Amino acid sequence: MIEVSVNQFRANIKAFVDQALSEHSSIRVKRRAGKDFVVQSAEDWEREQETLFVLQNSSLSAQIIESIETHTTGSGYSPTSEELDEINSI
Repeated sequence: MIEVSVNQFRANIKAFVDQALSEHSSIRVKRRAGKDFVVQSAEDWEREQETLFVLQNSSLSAQIIESIETHTTGSGYSPTSEELDEINSI
């Protein structure tokens, strides 16, 4: 995470916003008096919210773990050739 003072941020706001968007980096803006704040792209924020949702949902986490285990052991579902043909024709 990049850290800048509020004065640096104010003077170069366009450059910092462009950097957050293009490099997917968060920028922590430090204030002398008051709380700091973070600038990040909406895309990155949405991705982090989705990750938090998955991590907080125990049944979804269990499904992901089971899926990884069945994939690793090769014991998961395998579609028939007819099913694959149907999927691929979509």
